[in-house]
Amino acid sequence: MSSSERNSEVSLFPDLLAETSEARTTGVLPSQAIRDLVGKGRILGSRAITPEQIQPASLDLRLGDIAHRVRASFLPGPNGTVEAKIKELRMTRVDLTSAAVFEKGCVYIVPLLEELNLPADISGKANPKSTTGRLDVFIRLITDYGVEFERVPAGYKGKLYAEVVSRTFTVAVRAGMRLNQLRFVRGNPTFTDNLISNLDEQETLIYMDEENSAKARVDRGLKITVNLEASEPGEMVAYKARGHAPAIELDRIDYYSPEEFWEVRQQNANKDLILEPGDFYILASRERVRVPPDFAAEMVPFDPSVGEFRIHYAGFFDPGFGYGTSDIKGTPAVLEVRAHEVPFLMEHGQFVGRLTYMPLLSRPDKIYGLQIGSSYQRQALTLSKQFRRGK
Repeated sequence: MSSSERNSEVSLFPDLLAETSEARTTGVLPSQAIRDLVGKGRILGSRAITPEQIQPASLDLRLGDIAHRVRASFLPGPNGTVEAKIKELRMTRVDLTSAAVFEKGCVYIVPLLEELNLPADISGKANPKSTTGRLDVFIRLITDYGVEFERVPAGYKGKLYAEVVSRTFTVAVRAGMRLNQLRFVRGNPTFTDNLISNLDEQETLIYMDEENSAKARVDRGLKITVNLEASEPGEMVAYKARGHAPAIELDRIDYYSPEEFWEVRQQNANKDLILEPGDFYILASRERVRVPPDFAAEMVPFDPSVGEFRIHYAGFFDPGFGYGTSDIKGTPAVLEVRAHEVPFLMEHGQFVGRLTYMPLLSRPDKIYGLQIGSSYQRQALTLSKQFRRGK
């Protein structure tokens, strides 16, 4: 990209920050900075880290060769290691060098192939990948001496582990599969509603359809509502996972018939849906959202102020989502939804979650989209990539 082109693009955001992205000292690390950490030995792999693992603003993490089925989920705490807890709680070892079954509802701890030796000013936050979340596979990163799931403290040196619990389907996994991802952050950047509002002024964040933009509603993040209205007769508005479905082999792409695994929900007269406790649903947002290439976004997964449900497992939205390198007028957010203790009535247009935005240190050299194999850039209500499309 020429300097004139770069300057033109930066001029789209003149009031967002006091600094241009080239001068930012805090923020999410872009792809080229992650690649640099790998090159400097700050991110290590017991098998070489591949270019495909490096995403626009995150690193895909790979399962190791062995899983440990344990009696309970855990955090090691400030004085403990993950291995010590595994020895205390292990029920059996599972060999992942060939396809292995993770039974529904069981807790597995998997040492990952990646290790970290982070600089003192770099921390990390993890999330399931989109495909993992859409299968209701609950996966959380754990570190030695960790007191929080999904968090890697600044300057962390050590191994990484994934806790994997498949809550709806029995799944078959193998070593090397990439089920979760890790973002790296320099310093302590914060998002503000003012930043999101200014960003929306300069670069529209919300479209309601292919042509019509809408003003972003901002309150502790960009507010997201649910779509339960069909745009044409017979169009589905939700999927509900079937109980007692066959096992899913995660490396089979565009393979399974959706009808075996999902019930379809169409718009009803009231444009609503009752979420039953313990059931898993795939829904979509009314809004078609956009994440400009200088920013990363994240969906807040659980907010008790909006209802008794969890709205998102795989909450990372990459730079360029709904935006890309072409004139995409936003992309709906697919929502992975599970009710908690009581049935919950969800209505069309109901507020269900918030999307927060955080600046990158600089624009990534990889942008979310078809050019890098992104699966969901033009999604509507879309199941995970294991299922055949158009069904």
